[in-house]
Amino acid sequence: MDLMTALEIIVSSSLLVAAPLIFTALGGVFSERAGVVNIGLEGLMIIGAFSAIVFNLTFADTFGAATPWIALIVAMIVGVILSLLHAVASITFRADQTVSGVAINFFALGLSLFSVKKWYSKGQTDFIKENFRKIDIPVLKDIPIVGDLFFSNVTYASYLAIILAFVVWFIIFKTPFGLRLRSVGEHPAAADTMGINVTKMRYIGVMLSGVFGGLGGAVYAQTITLDFSHSTITGQGFMALAAMIFGKWHPLGAMGAALFFGFAQSLSIVGGDIPFLKDIPSVYLLIAPYVLTILALAGFIGRADAPKASGLPYIKGQR
Repeated sequence: MDLMTALEIIVSSSLLVAAPLIFTALGGVFSERAGVVNIGLEGLMIIGAFSAIVFNLTFADTFGAATPWIALIVAMIVGVILSLLHAVASITFRADQTVSGVAINFFALGLSLFSVKKWYSKGQTDFIKENFRKIDIPVLKDIPIVGDLFFSNVTYASYLAIILAFVVWFIIFKTPFGLRLRSVGEHPAAADTMGINVTKMRYIGVMLSGVFGGLGGAVYAQTITLDFSHSTITGQGFMALAAMIFGKWHPLGAMGAALFFGFAQSLSIVGGDIPFLKDIPSVYLLIAPYVLTILALAGFIGRADAPKASGLPYIKGQR
């Protein structure tokens, strides 16, 4: 295997693995820019993966090749519903946002595994037949070198994630809505005096995290695992959280960090097929993504300041 072939495998695998992380990290950006810490990204990915797989298995014969795309919409809706629990607890009842997020993680895992056992009488679902298959992008794949690296053997979901990162950047930093969202995360009292409904904006931020978290879980399940079990989502939500922090709560920074983590995670998957990596013990490749996540969360690579009001409940009239 020559260097070019090895790079093609690594790049396509990195884009495949990074897409769910990008989606989920973007959801985290919306929530935390609004001032609500969302540790529950893992739970949102779990419930998104579960709902997408169940829908896919149930309606594949009805919708055919469109099933995975419709399953994404279902996963986003279910993600919003679950995120509302976190919003109600942390915004309306002013519960500890970290504790609420952890509860969402446990609830999503418990509910999904119980449902799988109840409906399928085993610990995991069947494998789906309709999924997001790797394809070659027409025209672009014919570009010398670049086409083989970035536009061959990829999924549409990977490029959708990258495009959405730029869309989210535009929304947050170039629109009145984004300005209001950031204001309630930085100084809710000042935003309140300007007539901005702090509670409403925070609810919207958390609900958007549910949309993107559910989307991330659905993409992961329908491109990588192709079924749902207790091991479908194992830390990817926390990696997305780390990507958001590593990216300094910026959509494009989060995308870059997610691509980096996706690269690290892809090495643990395809490392055995790469000549200059196959001699490295597999255990080191398997732990690499999580070591990088810990380093990012610990601030080893570069410290970043969260939105000033992130994690703090707001009472109307409070200064």
